[in-house]
Amino acid sequence: QVQLVESGGGLVQAGGSLRLSCAASGLTFSTYAMGWFRQAPGKEREFVASITWTGGRTYYADSVKGRFSVSRDNAKNTVYLQMNNLKPADTAVYYCAAGPIATNIKSYSSWGQGTQVTVSS
Repeated sequence: QVQLVESGGGLVQAGGSLRLSCAASGLTFSTYAMGWFRQAPGKEREFVASITWTGGRTYYADSVKGRFSVSRDNAKNTVYLQMNNLKPADTAVYYCAAGPIATNIKSYSSWGQGTQVTVSS
């Protein structure tokens, strides 16, 4: 059974930083692309960032480019999302997901339960 468990969310002031982690189990982590998504109240879930199974390529939504950084440690079965210069618009529940193709959002088949990020102005 695949389990993805996010952590690291919280309340931060605008301009601050947070680092999210997602610990994976029940899958061969090093063979999966990993993605981060978010959903704000009243809005649809949106893509934030993804990373290939090797970690060699990363992809970002335009809204977070230059501020967020995705990385992974295959030895620890963990993917990270470093979020800097946070804005109130970044407030959302953040989810990690596993899938075969980093750039194919519809291919992500396993999801975590989410972690809340709240950015105050």
